[in-house]
Amino acid sequence: MHIKDRVFVITGGGRGLGLGMAEHLAALGARLALVDISATDLDTAVTSCSAHGVEARAYVCDITSEEQVESAFARIRSDFGAVHGLVNNAGLMQDAMLIKIRDGKLVDKMSMQQWNSVLNVNLTGTFLCGREAAGIMAEQGDGGVIVNISSVSRAGNPGQTNYSATKSAVATLVVCWARELARFGIRVGGIAPGVIATEMTAQMKPEAVERMLAAVPLRRLGEIGEMAHTLQYIIENDFFTGRVVEMDGGLRI
Repeated sequence: MHIKDRVFVITGGGRGLGLGMAEHLAALGARLALVDISATDLDTAVTSCSAHGVEARAYVCDITSEEQVESAFARIRSDFGAVHGLVNNAGLMQDAMLIKIRDGKLVDKMSMQQWNSVLNVNLTGTFLCGREAAGIMAEQGDGGVIVNISSVSRAGNPGQTNYSATKSAVATLVVCWARELARFGIRVGGIAPGVIATEMTAQMKPEAVERMLAAVPLRRLGEIGEMAHTLQYIIENDFFTGRVVEMDGGLRI
C-alpha cells in the first residue's frame, strides 16, 4: 500500500510513540486521524502533523468504551471519506508483582484495578478499534492494513502479569485477524518493540536506564524513528501479513 493521501487512524496518537509514528506518516503524505484521551495532547499533535502540509484531525476518545469507539470511527469515516489503515498503539502500564510476601505473610497483591485497567486499554481497546476499522475497510472493498503494537514483554516479564498478558494477546490477534480479513484484502501486522527512547524513559533515573541497557545487546535504546520505519515497511509491503516484527535490539526477557 502506498502511504501518500491514504487515511491512517493512530490510537494514542497524541504523544510518544503514537505521535512519532504519526509525524513519520505525515512526512510521507498520509492523512491522519489521531485518537487519544487527552485533548491537549491531540491539539499539539495535530499542529505538528499539519506542519507537513497534510490533513490531520483530532478525536478525543476513551478506547475502552464501545460507544465512544463506534462514534469516533463513524466521525472519521464521515470526515475523511475512508479509512485505509489503523495503528493500534494506545497502551497502559501498571506494573506490580502478583503477590508480595514479607516475613512469611502476604502483604500485597496485584489489584483488580491494576489488572482490569491494563486489559481494558491494551486488549479491549485494540479489539474495539480493530473491529471498527476492519468493518469500514471491508465495506470500502479496496483493502487496508491494521498494525497492532505488541511488546518484547509478550514473552512474559516478572512484575508485568497484566501488561505481558495483553501484549501476548495483541500479537495473537494479528494472526487471527490476518487469516479472517485476508479475503477482504486487509493485511494485519504487528510490531513488538523493546525499550524505546520516549518522554517516559527520559524521566527515568540514569542507573535504571543503565540496568535496562545492560540487557540489550546493542547497548542503546531504540529510537522512535526506527519504530516508525518498521511501521512504514509493514504498510508498504503488500505481502506482509499475520506476522509480528521484533524491534528490540536483540533484547530477550
